[in-house]
Amino acid sequence: ENNQTPLSEAVFFILLSLAPRPKHGYAIMKDVENLSQQRVVLSTGTLYGAIKRLLVQGWIEPAVEAEWAADDAGEPPRGRKAYALTELGRSILQAEISRLQSLVDVAQLRLA
Repeated sequence: ENNQTPLSEAVFFILLSLAPRPKHGYAIMKDVENLSQQRVVLSTGTLYGAIKRLLVQGWIEPAVEAEWAADDAGEPPRGRKAYALTELGRSILQAEISRLQSLVDVAQLRLA
């Protein structure tokens, strides 16, 4: 039993946003809005508070510029910090997805 879950929706979507590749804060914010279909809209304060905690927990880490995608203009934004999902963060995300899936499975059986 993983005592790190359940994750808040905000944290779930932040980790999910970073799963394909590292991103900077603003890109995470926009991606979370899209992924959650506008249900989770992060204020800057909430986002950076979460990022700070996730860094301390070792679920994300600062990304080396070489390993994260340039923004739409084709240039890495100057002075923007990017963040990457760690192996630990990825396993926490997977555990949460499994937990949610088992809830859905049980509910569907009961409602069938």
